[in-house]
Amino acid sequence: MQIKDLQPRQGKVELTATVAEKGEPRTVNSANFSGSVANAKLQDETGTIKFSLWNDQIAQVNVGDTVKISNGYVSEYQGEMQLSTGKFGKLEVVTKGADVPAASAPKHAPQKEAPKEQLYDDYADDDVDEEVVE
Repeated sequence: MQIKDLQPRQGKVELTATVAEKGEPRTVNSANFSGSVANAKLQDETGTIKFSLWNDQIAQVNVGDTVKISNGYVSEYQGEMQLSTGKFGKLEVVTKGADVPAASAPKHAPQKEAPKEQLYDDYADDDVDEEVVE
């Protein structure tokens, strides 16, 4: 099964994907559950989906790991699908990825802008070989 094939309220999800992001754990105390939960994002070649890590799963999984979800469940919260192992599902780390430092910048982070003089020099060098035709 692939991420693009998942539908809200779908059960018995069997999926292998890579952990693209992992958030900080938080404590939850409700009538149905008491423990820790952390948000993560899984990705495969077809897309991404939010994934809930519960209790021991939080320490078990790191960014870059490839995980296999067995008997997972897809819910929907505020119009966005979320995958979870729920009560009856299972999470297995298939391969450990290289740990990504928390301080590393995301790929879409803006690049540090070069000083204007440097930009001018870069463009000026490019124009040296061009012939001006009037």
